Amino acid sequence: MATASRAINPDLVDALKRLRLGRIAATLPERLTLADKQDMPLDELLLMILTDEIARRDNAAADNRATEAELDPSMRLELWDKTAKVSFDKKVLSELVSLRFLEAHRHVCVLGPVGVGKTFLASALGHIACRHGYRVKFARADETLKRLRQSRFDNSRDAEMIALTTVDLLILDDFALEPMTKEESKDVYQLFLERTGRGSMVVTSNRDTAEWLAMFDDVLLAQSAVDRFRNSAYDFVVEGESYRPRLKPTIEDADPPPASPAMKPPALKRRTKRRR
Repeated sequence: MATASRAINPDLVDALKRLRLGRIAATLPERLTLADKQDMPLDELLLMILTDEIARRDNAAADNRATEAELDPSMRLELWDKTAKVSFDKKVLSELVSLRFLEAHRHVCVLGPVGVGKTFLASALGHIACRHGYRVKFARADETLKRLRQSRFDNSRDAEMIALTTVDLLILDDFALEPMTKEESKDVYQLFLERTGRGSMVVTSNRDTAEWLAMFDDVLLAQSAVDRFRNSAYDFVVEGESYRPRLKPTIEDADPPPASPAMKPPALKRRTKRRR
């Protein structure tokens, strides 16, 4: 039989709100009941209550960073489907999850065919970084190059490049899908140059890094940019069947439709006989 939670003094709730600790009140009755059962010392009770609040604030801050980074909330490592017929080096993933590559300002190159979950795993690393207080930015490579191209027309290129080079972790998804123009090649060269040794990148691509060279307009820029990135990056190769069907929405996942008002039969029109 469940034990009733203790009632909380309204004055205590008001005091918590004034100290911006109002959310503690939601779990305080259960914590007090637990403390009574375990005959918990006052200092341990206080530590438990404050630890709850610290954890809540840390989680809220991590969620805010993930939202600002434009990370998909469904692409977290704990949500990865382990039954997927996808293979990768688990030792490499374990090393990446430790975030030591971020501390050392190294990169990660996630390679593999279409649909094997490269974006999911790159985003999962981004979520882990957010939980540890790092600033992250997720962007598709083609959209990033498009924004940089447009920024030349409104004199916002410097601001755009600063936004890309000052975050702790930049995730570029689907890099080197198409050949780049001369301006795009320069942008990628500058981005790779400024981030190498100063910040980390996670780059996903369907092409091996050796194939990236042919995507640049300028051979020398290509060799310099790719060489800098490749020699500072962990290779994380993902192979297997497509992971995308596991992300496909189903009827079971959908919210139930709103109840529709009961259909009433149309009113019958009375027919009147004409008098002759």
